[in-house]
Amino acid sequence: MGTSVEELRRRQAEAVQMGGPAALEKHRASGRLPVRERVAKILDEGSWFETGALALPERRIVKKVPGDGVVTGFGRIDGRSVGVIGIDASVLAGTTAPVSMRKQGRLIEQAQRFGYPLVLLCDADGGRMPDVMGWRFSGLPLDFTTFLKTPAGQPPVPRAAAVLGPSYGDSALHASTADFVVMVGSGAIALSGPSVVDAAIGEQVTDAELGGPEAAQEAGNAHMVVDSEEDALNAISAFLSYVPSSAASPAPVAPAAAPRSDPADLGVIVPADSRTAYDMRRVIEAIADADSVFPWGAGWGDSLLTVLARIEGAPAGIIASQPLVRAGALDPAALAKEVKFTGLCDTFNIPLVFLHDVPGLMIGTQAERSGILHAYEAAVSRIAEAKVPKIGVVLRKAYGGGHFAMGGRPTRPDFLFAWPSAELGFMAPEAGIRTVHRRRMEAVAAEQGPEARDKLVAELTDEWQAESEPWEAAAHLSLDDVIEPGQTRDIIARALELAWGSREHRVVRTWSR
Repeated sequence: MGTSVEELRRRQAEAVQMGGPAALEKHRASGRLPVRERVAKILDEGSWFETGALALPERRIVKKVPGDGVVTGFGRIDGRSVGVIGIDASVLAGTTAPVSMRKQGRLIEQAQRFGYPLVLLCDADGGRMPDVMGWRFSGLPLDFTTFLKTPAGQPPVPRAAAVLGPSYGDSALHASTADFVVMVGSGAIALSGPSVVDAAIGEQVTDAELGGPEAAQEAGNAHMVVDSEEDALNAISAFLSYVPSSAASPAPVAPAAAPRSDPADLGVIVPADSRTAYDMRRVIEAIADADSVFPWGAGWGDSLLTVLARIEGAPAGIIASQPLVRAGALDPAALAKEVKFTGLCDTFNIPLVFLHDVPGLMIGTQAERSGILHAYEAAVSRIAEAKVPKIGVVLRKAYGGGHFAMGGRPTRPDFLFAWPSAELGFMAPEAGIRTVHRRRMEAVAAEQGPEARDKLVAELTDEWQAESEPWEAAAHLSLDDVIEPGQTRDIIARALELAWGSREHRVVRTWSR
């Protein structure tokens, strides 16, 4: 037995050497940490429970391939168990082969079955040649019903990915499945790397051009970009603090904290003139608990803000217009972001808060060719289907399809409020008058002159604005109430608590794909 134990210890020692001294030195020189240091940094000290450490490739042409280039196991973050997959880029550039894929798939299946979040540390150069060439590629042990999806009947678990270097192949797939993706500035996400792109279609691109932070955010492949690996790992820990270990549990609650800005100042933060821009992030700071605002997708669809936050300690997903960008008009990217964020919150029992200041949807040839129609349909459908509490507040304008896409009455919000400054309707007065009364205005101008036409426009504008004010909407129960700006935080907090009812802050579902 003593000899056998010695052999075990020798093999264990080889497994933790990763790519060896020379490969690790080269890896560090690129500004990246070895995978085992990454795992140690993100997990609670002493909590690591490794699995599959003695895995080796099927084709052992290369003498040493510790763990077949991937580290898997379980640990704890802030006391909560998680499953971890860390690609080891010091071993054959982190490339994927059948055993490493089987090892990853097993960890995913176990974490899903046990009900633990998945942490994915991505840094890989795609498939390993020749291990995945020819028939071997078709026979890869990749089960898309578990690798990419939650098996039917099981509640989903959160997935969080850190892109810590060029991430192609299965690392890119990991990122595509994640509810939160954070990347460092030197990272990249793409289906195939530059060398494959060049060989296949003759396009010569760099990692950054192909899938760097700018490209990844524009495509919605990354939700946050940070400066360092430590920042990325901290971001994953922060994200997980808002979500439960699985969708079958309530989202974690923290001690309540006062907001960073005084809610009484909201009436000053938001200009009365609906055409004057302002930063909606200042409004969020006066509603959410201090230091609880966690941006999600800030570089994607930037006319819409999506953030995780806490209100009186309880988690909430805030979806808010951003008047600084195209006055808050929603384009296909903003709507796609909203669909993803709504799905994240609805899945993991995080209620939704909508802050409306939206002039409508983007229209015109570019918007249509970019798929605004399908994006709009997907957004309103997903919001309407959400089972978590939904609370809306109209701050200033809420027009047309933009209003509905921000959680308007047809999407079945639990409560819908408005400030006295709110304007609601099919479209803004200027455009509405030109659309509805164009012929009448032209006739008056032709018969009585421009002064008479201007007088008519002023009268029609007054009539249109009177119809757009919140009083009639409240009178006909299209709104639940008109509230003072300074009351917004308190009313949202109370409405969220009421909307949960007796459900213990979670939605009971029959899970299916």
